[in-house]
Amino acid sequence: MRGEPGRRVVVTGLGAVSGIGIGAAEFLAGLRAGKSAAGPITAFDTEGFDRSTACEVRDFEPDRWIRNLEVRTLGRASRFSVAAARMAVADAGFPEPESALRDIPCLISVGTTDGESRDLDHLVEEEVDLGPERMDPTVARRVPAGRLSSAIAQEFGLTRAEAVTLPTACAAGNYAVGYGYDAIRGGDVDLALCGGADALCRKTFTGFYRLGTIAPERCQPFDKDRKGILTGEGAGILVLESLESALSRGARIYAEVLGYGLNCDADHPVAPNQDSVVRCMRLALDSARVKPDEVDFISAHGTGTKANDTTEARAIRQVFGDAAPPRTVSIKSMIGHSMGAAGALASIACSLALTEGFIPPTINHDETDPECGLDCVPNQAVEADLKVVQNNGLAFGGNNAVVIFGKARADWS
Repeated sequence: MRGEPGRRVVVTGLGAVSGIGIGAAEFLAGLRAGKSAAGPITAFDTEGFDRSTACEVRDFEPDRWIRNLEVRTLGRASRFSVAAARMAVADAGFPEPESALRDIPCLISVGTTDGESRDLDHLVEEEVDLGPERMDPTVARRVPAGRLSSAIAQEFGLTRAEAVTLPTACAAGNYAVGYGYDAIRGGDVDLALCGGADALCRKTFTGFYRLGTIAPERCQPFDKDRKGILTGEGAGILVLESLESALSRGARIYAEVLGYGLNCDADHPVAPNQDSVVRCMRLALDSARVKPDEVDFISAHGTGTKANDTTEARAIRQVFGDAAPPRTVSIKSMIGHSMGAAGALASIACSLALTEGFIPPTINHDETDPECGLDCVPNQAVEADLKVVQNNGLAFGGNNAVVIFGKARADWS
């Protein structure tokens, strides 16, 4: 993962499916406005739960984006993934990707926590209520998690694509971006579609609920009165390509992927390990050849639980110093915890922040927890001349992934 000499990797296309906006422009507007996606859960029956708020994607019309596959053959997470990919390649300047990309060596890497667990929830419910012989075979065929990436290749008719689904939970989106970075930097592929996708499901909501980590109404990362997470859903897909490729076709460049770091400490099933998080951030900075004082802001994992927020904040101060660590925000305050999509949507937010010159806010913020001691840009976005930003992804089981992005240079064009 160390940034040895190789091709420079840039971000040229963004596709976002989120509770605060669908498409890069709407997502950007939602980030700037500090919009909240929180609302009553409609994805499943919440009877018996005393908390029933989540950050769903509403008004999503898959037929608008999915042109070549039958929508009914795709689970909700796969629909998100394919739609985000369609948005990303169009945004990157490939209006007819079926012909433009068909014979290009490319990688599709999509991270996820749950795959199509929403369909599994439905199948189990059908089996209990109606018996196994009445289960819908169309839904059963949608379940394999590999379809989150393979469906993208099928949608575009890609003939030279490696399609990989990475199941590293809440850091999976960052893992996927790192995988794409390596593939392009090393010359294995010319183009990579990277990101993550997950759909709201009863299984994951119930798991966090039983851990006592579901907030009643809003997610308040780094706030002294935070009460937990809100589960969310969505997808983020980024088009990565070499700098040479992007320049040769006159593509808009959002950001450069400077490097990344991964580690897995396997220390605890759910509690983050501070020393391991520190090591991962240092691996990423070393890979990117960036000094801590060059980082302008951090997009934190920032779930809104005490275990995450205090541990991550202490790790940040350990790496960057107690005196003035970078401003640190959590977009989960707006979109909830979108699981495998979280790192990918945050990567899109980082790319937009670098291009547009602003830092998105941490909303729902009343008073910073003294144990955290961070400037988390409360409630309102701020304008900023950004050159380097860091995106943290911390997952259960100690799966950590940190990606460093840099501002596109004017002299590249």
